[in-house]
Amino acid sequence: MPPWHEARSCKTIAIIDYGMGNVGSIRNMLSRIGAEAIVTSDPHVVSDANKIILPGVGAFDHAMERLRGMEFISLLNQKVLGDGVACLGICLGMQLLTNGSEEGNLPGLGWIDAQTRRFDLDGQGTDLPIPHTGWNTVRDEGRGSVLAGGLDEARFYFVHSYYVDCNSEEDVFGTTRYGIRFASVIGRDNITGVQFHPEKSHRFGMQLLRNFAEGQWSDLA
Repeated sequence: MPPWHEARSCKTIAIIDYGMGNVGSIRNMLSRIGAEAIVTSDPHVVSDANKIILPGVGAFDHAMERLRGMEFISLLNQKVLGDGVACLGICLGMQLLTNGSEEGNLPGLGWIDAQTRRFDLDGQGTDLPIPHTGWNTVRDEGRGSVLAGGLDEARFYFVHSYYVDCNSEEDVFGTTRYGIRFASVIGRDNITGVQFHPEKSHRFGMQLLRNFAEGQWSDLA
């Protein structure tokens, strides 16, 4: 059971707006499931939140620079690592949870012991294009995660050229195949990352966000 497991929905989910994600679509999807969420660039609002979503679209280094410039990094470390507040990283937001990326030079948040790598499908016997774009299947690896509640082998919408390579298989909650097998859901304790876009993934994305908002993974497994 995750240490932040709750028997009720959270009061407020803070969706961090640092200029690097499709925050409106995430908020709209959460609204459809009755979850209270606020899009904010104010660290004080994030400090009061019960859960945090870190979205992201774009370049790794630019995202880390934005988070640092807006004084979010120390706050996020305190909230997530210190206070145990549940955090969901989406797409680039998932990659920011790692130690760093081949896309840039800056360190990531380092919450998950992993490296973000560029797809290299040479020698894989495939001519699949990069970026990986479109619908693909996520396999639940059975470690208890936001994939609970019937999302094993569900299809989600992806757009990415980089993937996360975890140093521990225990941090890999879901996997997807695109020329190679890669981690599409990662996590540890109160921290979760998804490589796909749940806000673009219709009913499956809605269920995943409901799992995160309600924080009842072990009940759904």
